[in-house]
Amino acid sequence: MRPYIHRHLPRALALAALVGLAACASEPAPYAPKTAGQTTGYTDAQLTADRYRVTFTGNASTDRQRVEDYLLMRSAQVTINAGRNWFMFDTRTTQAKTTYMSTFTGWPGWRGYGWYWHSWAWAPPYDSVSRPITHYQAYAEIVLLTDEQAKTEPRAINARELIQHLQPIISTPQESD
Repeated sequence: MRPYIHRHLPRALALAALVGLAACASEPAPYAPKTAGQTTGYTDAQLTADRYRVTFTGNASTDRQRVEDYLLMRSAQVTINAGRNWFMFDTRTTQAKTTYMSTFTGWPGWRGYGWYWHSWAWAPPYDSVSRPITHYQAYAEIVLLTDEQAKTEPRAINARELIQHLQPIISTPQESD
């Protein structure tokens, strides 16, 4: 029984590593609210009568551009839901959080059974491959503007036009199923 295990262990470990990597590869985070227990989605909070904090957090498969587009979309929706047509960004930033995942690839001296001797030493106990995993979070504080304020503010963004422009690229949970 033991030779069988030694002969197939490298293949089993390689298969386990591939399954682990496949589990990490997922769809980009859909445009949806962040609920309890979730790590992705949008949030918004009213800070004053005309100021809101808006965020969108993506997963490892959500690129920076998509996270920023989702932040724009949520900012425009918050503006419309508050009964306004215009907003501007007071503060806006996108942060990247990078971690590294190491994947076991096997023993370099493994030849189906036992270890073999290098001219300089015994083979190291294992090899691994590390890859970066980056999650983006976009954050903004928006100021809602009246139509009169928007006429004199060069940074004013028309929320309805923005929604119309972004709607074709937004992936909601129903569309991603």
